[in-house]
Amino acid sequence: MEIILIILLLILLAEVTYLVSVNTKKLSHKKEVKPIFVDTSVLIDGRIIAVAQSGFISGKLSIPRSVIGELQFLADNADNEKRARARHGLDVVSELQAMPNVKVEIFQDGSKAEEGVDERLLKLAKKYQGSICTIDYNLNKVAVVENIEVLNVNDLAMSLRMAYLPGEKMMLELTQKGQDTHQAIGHLTDGTMVVVEHASARIGQTVEIEFIRSLQTAAGKMMFAKLIESAKNIPPKNQTPRSKKPEQHQKNHPNRYQNKNSNRTYQPKSKPVSSEQEMVNLINKQQKN
Repeated sequence: MEIILIILLLILLAEVTYLVSVNTKKLSHKKEVKPIFVDTSVLIDGRIIAVAQSGFISGKLSIPRSVIGELQFLADNADNEKRARARHGLDVVSELQAMPNVKVEIFQDGSKAEEGVDERLLKLAKKYQGSICTIDYNLNKVAVVENIEVLNVNDLAMSLRMAYLPGEKMMLELTQKGQDTHQAIGHLTDGTMVVVEHASARIGQTVEIEFIRSLQTAAGKMMFAKLIESAKNIPPKNQTPRSKKPEQHQKNHPNRYQNKNSNRTYQPKSKPVSSEQEMVNLINKQQKN
């Protein structure tokens, strides 16, 4: 009986070991990161370096050898402009390889793609269930048709662009006071804070503003704007008619235009700075601080 029990226990132990090993292989297979095949246009563009440094690329960057071959061909045989851009692309490959937090591999698929680099990238992405990183418009469209995931650096840049540019106008609800007593603060739909100058009296109202400056900080985006008053709220300027001509007025009051101790003509004071210029100077001062 003891021998039979020992044999049964050994059989159970073997089955458990087998099941554990199979499940471990499945989990490790699921954890494998899909490769990101990099296109020639992305390397020539160079913005992939900033994206990689930010830590947003979690996958492995696979640069096909055929892509490097195309860069080498352009660097040797193209005109001066394309030659410089191709050499820059080769430098970008070296910089990506030197980054400690980015996984970069040179995928050995041959030094030349007979069917074309774009077609080779599509085949590799399909075969290894990976994605394509490109800024090529046509390659992007074909990859979408082929149900291949595309990482487009241009789309990323457009997504991070400011929603409103200086000079654009919109209606904004002012919700709270700003850091200075004359400022009011509102928020865009994406949460961007907008500081409106000389609008503290309009807190709680929805007013029309014009953006005058945008600021990108480590904490996020911030925009500055000025209040656009309607024509009804702007009082008309008082125009008082002059009783005397400037030449006659100068003759009648020479002491106002000429110094008694010298023959120099009196220089009038400079014009006061406009309110818009004051706001711009204030924003410059805030940005320097």
